[in-house]
Amino acid sequence: MIVFVHNLITKDFWLKLLSLALAILIWLTVKVNTNGETPTSPWLALLGRAADETVMTVPVRVPTGEKYSFSISPDQVTVTLHGDPKLLKSLREDDVDAEVDLTGIESANGLVRRVEIVLPPSISYTRVQPATVEVTVAPKTQ
Repeated sequence: MIVFVHNLITKDFWLKLLSLALAILIWLTVKVNTNGETPTSPWLALLGRAADETVMTVPVRVPTGEKYSFSISPDQVTVTLHGDPKLLKSLREDDVDAEVDLTGIESANGLVRRVEIVLPPSISYTRVQPATVEVTVAPKTQ
C-alpha cells in the first residue's frame, strides 16, 4: 500500500505538476470571464491592469412630442466604454448618445424604461449606471 501511494505522487511528477498549473490557468480564465462584466484577458487580470476603458457621464435624451411632455429621473447616466485607446481619447460627449424609447406611451407615472446607448463603430460599452430611468409623462400646457 505504501508503494502504491509513493508511486501515485512521485511517478510522472513533472507531468502532474504541469497538469495542475494548466488547470489553475483554465480556472482563472473561466473565473475572470464570468464575473458579470465584459470578458477580459486573464493575463490583464493577473497583472492587475484594467482593459482599455474610459468612463463618461452622458445626458439621457428623450423624444419631444407635440401633445406630451416627458421628464426622466435621473437625467444622466455613467457609461463605461471599451475600445481602442486612440479612439477613446478622441471621443467627445456628443459622440455617445443615451436614449429612452417612449414610442406608444401617452401617459404614465413611475414608468421605468431601459436606457439604450448609441456608439460610434468599434467602440462598445461594458456598463451603464443606472441601466433604467423613471419616466413621467404629462400633457403639454399650451
